[in-house]
Amino acid sequence: MKNRQQLLVLRWFVVCAVIFPLVGTVPLFAQPPIADTGTEGTGTGDTTDTDTGVAGINRPGGGVFINPSGVLFRNASMDVGMLNARQIRAAKASYRLSTDVSAESPMRCISLNRLENAISEADGIISNEMMYLAGVQRITHVFYFPESKDIVIAGPAEGWFPGHEGAMIGVNTLQPVCELQDLVVALRAYPPNGEGVGIVGCSIDPTTEGNVRLQQFVAQSRSLIPRVFANGVRRSLGMQTIRVDGIPATTNAARMMVAADYRMKLIGLGLDGKPYPRMQTFIERTMPNASNALFRWFFIPDYESVILTEDRTGLELIGNGVKLVGENEVVSPTGERTIVEGELDPGSKAYTRSFTQHYPKIAEKALVFAQLRNWIDMLICAAHIQREDFYGKSGWSMEFFASEEKYPLERFTAPATVEPAVGMRTMGRTVLTPVGGGVLIEAERALSEENAQIDKDGKISGKQKQIALNLPDGVWWWDVK
Repeated sequence: MKNRQQLLVLRWFVVCAVIFPLVGTVPLFAQPPIADTGTEGTGTGDTTDTDTGVAGINRPGGGVFINPSGVLFRNASMDVGMLNARQIRAAKASYRLSTDVSAESPMRCISLNRLENAISEADGIISNEMMYLAGVQRITHVFYFPESKDIVIAGPAEGWFPGHEGAMIGVNTLQPVCELQDLVVALRAYPPNGEGVGIVGCSIDPTTEGNVRLQQFVAQSRSLIPRVFANGVRRSLGMQTIRVDGIPATTNAARMMVAADYRMKLIGLGLDGKPYPRMQTFIERTMPNASNALFRWFFIPDYESVILTEDRTGLELIGNGVKLVGENEVVSPTGERTIVEGELDPGSKAYTRSFTQHYPKIAEKALVFAQLRNWIDMLICAAHIQREDFYGKSGWSMEFFASEEKYPLERFTAPATVEPAVGMRTMGRTVLTPVGGGVLIEAERALSEENAQIDKDGKISGKQKQIALNLPDGVWWWDVK
């Protein structure tokens, strides 16, 4: 009778198992480490973090923690939707900005070459306004002005304050502002001299040996009780490997991509709370079959439209910018993976479609996904700047930004391994174990003729003409009404 009850439980049970130690206690409002420019940073805020040494390189960011050995853990931090009004008021009161930069603006413009020049003239000292790109929350436009030779990025902006998961967030939207350190990593990926990187991304995958052990364990252990079976699956898979492509793995942008990827997997497997209640998860909708299929999910760029002016000196990005897609795979007894052609698993299809459909709502609550969206915007814009040779046309060599010695950005511990996130839904004698996925950003593909459109109605050209560039020396950002 007892064995029969265990079998009945096993048939219709969903177990969500992920093992990770909680590393200390993380403050709700934690600031990220500031770039070490060789001199103490200055700015208008009164809470500037000037810790640039080794003590700062492993701080929590994007909801994850990376220990000195490169092992990644999920951080027990709160999403923005869980903050109460008192907490938000206290955080805002602790941070001060100048009146001008704290004003809300539908389009704030930043001249990249003027910004770099301002930093150089300040002997490499980077103020808070520079560090957080004057509060720009998304880069929606890129312009080049032949007369003044300015390369300009623009987007909506507002004042900001220290939020959570290492993010600075807007005072009204509570969404993260863009960061100079990430933008410069994108510009380095598409530099003045040389070719672009082609693909930027990351991947978290099981090892071949882990896949072999998993297949052997599953074949021999179907009668185990759920808890024992779950632990056995986790031990069989072993540590998964993390790979970062296209940019140094020791940058903040790399850590953020990996954090978004890992958080997405946990949500899909039911191991982390839903950032948006109406979204569907993989584990809720999947129907196990007789195969040993694994599942991989990827974030890719996805805009409603990428619009260029006829002379290609102006660009506008429209849409969410991020899409989650799925790829079925099968693992052989030797641990090798092969892509499965044909219809996707219903749970995988439901999850990827739901995540994409509700991405704006999800990003409102889980800020790492808003940061990923901003990062994709930055890469598209950097690829456009290089593709149209704005560097050569403007004579901008990016002397300060391109130098790791002058502006060190490769200062974080590289993520290398992570405990497997294991979700299992067992029905009868069938076991499903989904693992894998990543971020795959082909910025130049988004700018190809098949994806980009020409601004035939002149809307972007009209915005370009509204931007005044008769600016005093030292001014690198301004608002367009």
